[in-house]
Amino acid sequence: MTNLILAAIAALIVGIVIGVLVGRSGQGSTLRQRRAEQQIEELRNEYTRYQAQVNEHFMESAHLLRRFNDSYRDVNQHMARGANRLCNDEEWLLELEKENARARLEGSGDQDSAEPPRDYAPKNDPKQKGTLAEDFGLAEKEQKA
Repeated sequence: MTNLILAAIAALIVGIVIGVLVGRSGQGSTLRQRRAEQQIEELRNEYTRYQAQVNEHFMESAHLLRRFNDSYRDVNQHMARGANRLCNDEEWLLELEKENARARLEGSGDQDSAEPPRDYAPKNDPKQKGTLAEDFGLAEKEQKA
């Protein structure tokens, strides 16, 4: 009976040791899994913050561009009102018509003196073939073939 009790105690001790080892190995994988889940959650939070920053940036950019356009429109209207109030329109229109007429007269003289397009290379003799001829630069043997 003593042997039976000793065998039972030894089996109990071996069972406890095996249980502890299995428990620790299971805790290691569970601990790694918890760490991985925490990292995933941190990355999600960081990504969410990044998206919020991007949205905020574009919203502020749109607001600033709208203000810029409003300011530009205000300046443009101010300049137009000032031009209407300060400039004598009749004199300005007459001056513009004179300038346009002068430009048309100067431009028409250039059209009369236009020359036809020239060949790419000057010819020494008028009977010589120009560089645009189909057989330019070919030997007589190649021309006949």
